[in-house]
Amino acid sequence: MGRPRLHDEQTAKALLDAAELMIAANGPNALSLRRLAEQTQTSTRAVYSLFGSKDGLVLALAQRAFEMLGAGIHALPTTADPIADLVDAGVVVFRRFAIEHPSLFRLAFQHRNTTPSQQWPNLRPTQQAALAGLGERIARLGPAHELTDRAASEATIEFHALCEGLAALELRGVLPTGNEEQLWRHALTALVSGLNHGSLARPERPSNE
Repeated sequence: MGRPRLHDEQTAKALLDAAELMIAANGPNALSLRRLAEQTQTSTRAVYSLFGSKDGLVLALAQRAFEMLGAGIHALPTTADPIADLVDAGVVVFRRFAIEHPSLFRLAFQHRNTTPSQQWPNLRPTQQAALAGLGERIARLGPAHELTDRAASEATIEFHALCEGLAALELRGVLPTGNEEQLWRHALTALVSGLNHGSLARPERPSNE
């Protein structure tokens, strides 16, 4: 019978959960491996064993953010209305993630300086997987919106950018209280309604003449 692993996935989850709460309470600079080990009743060795370093732990938290978004979009049901389904991807998945996990949202999307730049490329596969799920919903708009492959790719970035901006504004308390979800739906619906071949075409630069 093999020996049980000293630091397993359960320990990793406990460390990530505690680290998220620590960052939520006091910001990313307050992350302390010693305090983290105390709170999870483990040792700093567990962090190094599972994540390699403190930087590796921060990277894992950012990766968790993209995994949550990807899983949320994948689990969201689809209906016969691709526009409503796409808007739900923004409101039900992205908005809920940002509200329920504000520290992860800020870490993954707004505080890249807390993640070592040389390690950031390691996040790209998970980030791209989350965007792929969003892209699939945009592709469902299909011929009705005259989306070419290039236009659909651009639309995915535009939709994500609007979600990210709305989430940042809501977390800062800028959106009208009580009408946040309605504003999200109106903004995303307006964007989706404009996703046609003409609106995505690049305008010509004005002549200097």
